[in-house]
Formats: sequence, C-alpha cells, structure tokens
Amino acid sequence: MTVNDLSAPLTLPCGQVLPNRLMKSALSEVLATRDGAPDHRLERLYGTWAAGGYGLLVTGNVMVDGRQMGEPGNVVVEDERHLPQLTRWAKTTHDHGVPLWMQINHPGRQANPMALRQQSVAPSAIAVKIPGARTPRALTGAEIEDVIDRFAATAAVAETAGFDGVQIHAAHGYLLAQFLSPLSNQRDDQWGGDPERRMRFAIEVVRRVRARVSPGFAVGIKLNSADFQRGGFTEEESRDVVAALSTEGLDLIEVSGGSYESTAMFGGAAASTIAREAYFLEYARAVRDVAGGVPLAVTGGFRTRTAMESALASGDCDLIGLGRPTCTTPDAADVILRSPDSRVESHQIGFSRTGVLSRITDVKALNSAVDLGWHEDQLHRIAAGKAPDAARTKLATALSLVRRNGRDAFAKRRA
Repeated sequence: MTVNDLSAPLTLPCGQVLPNRLMKSALSEVLATRDGAPDHRLERLYGTWAAGGYGLLVTGNVMVDGRQMGEPGNVVVEDERHLPQLTRWAKTTHDHGVPLWMQINHPGRQANPMALRQQSVAPSAIAVKIPGARTPRALTGAEIEDVIDRFAATAAVAETAGFDGVQIHAAHGYLLAQFLSPLSNQRDDQWGGDPERRMRFAIEVVRRVRARVSPGFAVGIKLNSADFQRGGFTEEESRDVVAALSTEGLDLIEVSGGSYESTAMFGGAAASTIAREAYFLEYARAVRDVAGGVPLAVTGGFRTRTAMESALASGDCDLIGLGRPTCTTPDAADVILRSPDSRVESHQIGFSRTGVLSRITDVKALNSAVDLGWHEDQLHRIAAGKAPDAARTKLATALSLVRRNGRDAFAKRRA
C-alpha cells in the first residue's frame, strides 16, 4: 500500500517498525579511536541526530577487517573487544526511540593507503582507475569465505551491542560492488565469469549475516543502480541482483549509484535530475516489481517535502534517505515534518575548474576531497558539541584534511 505521509510508520519484514519515512543515510564520520573503537564523540553526534525526528539512523561504514580500511578513523568491529563502547553508541539513539543500524563494509581495492596494514585485496588484481592507485591482490577462495564470515561476525556483534540492524554496503565501488562488476571481477571460478556467479558473493554475505542474527534483527543492503562505466555493472544486472536478493530475508534495499571512478554519488547528476530531486527514483521504479515485499529506500538529491511526498505517493519507494543536508541541519527530519513547504539545504564546496589550480592539479579530485572533508568537518563540530558552520572556508577544510589524512588527503574518497 502506497502512502504520501512522511510521518507514517513503516513495518519491515522482520517486524521492526520505523516511526516515520525519513532515514538519515550513511555518512563517513571518521570518529574512531586509534584502535578502531567508536569514540565518545559518536555518542554526541548520534544523540543529536536521534533528537532530530528521523525514523531510522544508519551509521557510516564500519570495517569488518581492521587490516583493510576505507579511511583512517573508521570504526572496526571484528569481535567483542569494543562491546562497551558499541553498546553506549547504540543506547544513544534508543534513548530517543530511534532505531540505529550499523553499515558494515569491506573496501576491497578502495582501501585507503594511509590506513592500509597490508596490500589491498579484490576479486581480481585490477587497480581502481584513479591517480596513484595501487594494484590489489586477488582473493583466494579461502579468503573469500573468511570475508563472508567477517560480515556475519560483525553483524552478530552489532546485535549483541544493541543495534537494531545492519546495512551491508554493496555500492560505491567497495568490495561487494567490485564482485558485481565485470570491470573489477574477471575471475573464472565460482565467484565470477558471468552475472550469476558475480552476484554470488553478495548473496552469500546476505545469507550468512541473516543466519547469524535473530529474526527480529533487521538486515538491509545498499546497492548500486549501476556503476556508470562502459562495460561495467548495468541497471539490467542490478535488477537481476535485486530479484535474487528479494528472497533472502532482507528488510530494506537502499538504491544508490557510482564509484570512485564514476562519482554519481558525489552529486554529478544532470540538471533535469537535480530539478526532480530524486537521483535514483527511476531505478527504484524499475526494480519495484522484482523486489517483492522488500521495502525500497532512495537517497540522493531530496531537498523539499513536496518531492519526498511525491516519491512516496508514486509507490516507487517506501523510505526517503537524507545525507548531506543532515550535516548542517541535524534536525532535518523535524524541519521537513513541521511544514508542508519545508526545504533543507545541501552545500557543495569546491574550487573553480577553470582557474589557476586546474593547471597544476586534478581539480575534480581535489573538489571531491574538499567537499567530503567539509561535510566531515561539520560532523566533527556536532560531535564536539558545537553548531555546524556553513561559512567554513575551503582553506580551513583543506588544512583539517591534511591533519587527518596526511599527503593522501586529496585522493578521491568515499561519499
């Protein structure tokens, strides 16, 4: 049954009830301690969001393997060594009655060199096509099984700590997406060679996670509509993956798109798509019939209540995801729900692509890093008990990026 009321609750297949249709989608916080534990600042950040009226909060990506890190500062959950800190993090949102899901991830060949403890791994020994990228080592069959087990182990710890669910990250060019794409997966064994075998890794991760957690614990997945590269993962293949996953006990599919090599998730949408606001709504419409009873979430581009309610009323999605607007408007859900004419703003930070800098550096890569870093800075302000600063300068952000990430600060990074 379709709804157009953002305040309507949503009951998931596992029985979990989300109090409304607005989700704070995953954002990179990089607020872990040196040993990968969630820092106390995450409790303040998520406490702020939990008071902001959302029906669901999803964390930034949590690593399932501390040897393979997406960014310095990512939380790592391999076992129960940080259970007290994880429990406090989960309790922060429960005090406000808001479900919290942990996004779990393995970066594969997109592991950050500043945080990498050994050579990166991937389905095949093919480097990501960005300047300075290193060639990964192809995973062995035994290592693939180990990674799948790690996803399940992380999910089990999340449930023990009091999280309400996990979201498996299979988008944006990370390891699960690498297995799905024929550009990065050129294996000829049971894990690659044709679309059916390329999707096996994602299916096995979902199955093993679902088997390790209780029936009432939510399991979701974030999936690319496509990776927007010639010869890559297509919308038709993605539709087949959704159809296959629809019978595996999932509670939510969030649709997104792009990767480091083709950055649809960084806001590079066409003007007509931006005007419509919902970047991936057409894809959600295309897979609705094969998703079965699995609810769909669409994140990317939403700014007005009118567009959000229209997307729900169309029946193309069940949940609206908000990302960047929540960095400067932490109570974006309350803002949207308070008024029929409400709007939340998103900021895009960067340097001119035709100025002096364009002669000496890749301005597109620089802007990608600065824009994401600027939004991370806002999260760090909230986590420190300060108000967001929409007037923060590009220079201030560049300096904080160098402090956090060293000489690799301006490499292309995750959304």
